[in-house]
Amino acid sequence: MSTILRRQILRKCSGMDIPLVGFAPADRWDNPPFEPWVPEAFRPASLFPGTRTVIVIGFPISLPIIDTAPSIWYHELYRVVNDILDSCGYRLAMFLTEKGYPSVWVPRDGYGSIDVLTEKPVAFFSHRHAAFCAGLGNFGENNMLLTPQYGPGSDLPPCFPRPNSPATRCLMTPSASTASGASRSARFLHFPGAATRRS
Repeated sequence: MSTILRRQILRKCSGMDIPLVGFAPADRWDNPPFEPWVPEAFRPASLFPGTRTVIVIGFPISLPIIDTAPSIWYHELYRVVNDILDSCGYRLAMFLTEKGYPSVWVPRDGYGSIDVLTEKPVAFFSHRHAAFCAGLGNFGENNMLLTPQYGPGSDLPPCFPRPNSPATRCLMTPSASTASGASRSARFLHFPGAATRRS
């Protein structure tokens, strides 16, 4: 993907008011920065053969929305944010496809019930790992993705185009202790306090 196309993608995302955008080469999944890592069958190039770049977009889930949980109100607010993400993912994939770069997006989890995950806790694609690979954030103490701008409150569906694009550098590589799960608190300290402070 050329620098011109990358700028067009960023302009398109800006026009849709998408505040988080990152790029990762698909082969970044083939060099695990820590273990456990994403199994090969769940990596971008396996899911959509020919993928060379993964574009990750994201919206914040604001603290006022989170403060309504647990409730049907929260459920509906969260659903609306996910609907917007799906719509933007579709629009971005169509934008790229119309430019000659066949693309698909990965929608939110879409599970009809949490029972599916209780029985088999595996998703076909990790949005968190995609955001990490695209340099949008890092894993926190509870294994949530933390972004510098919004802390843990972001939803980030990726888009798989087949063009190659300059990548966004990962924010950091987790240490051996983080990867083993022994301590994730050091990773959290790299983010500005305002990103996680309640207002």
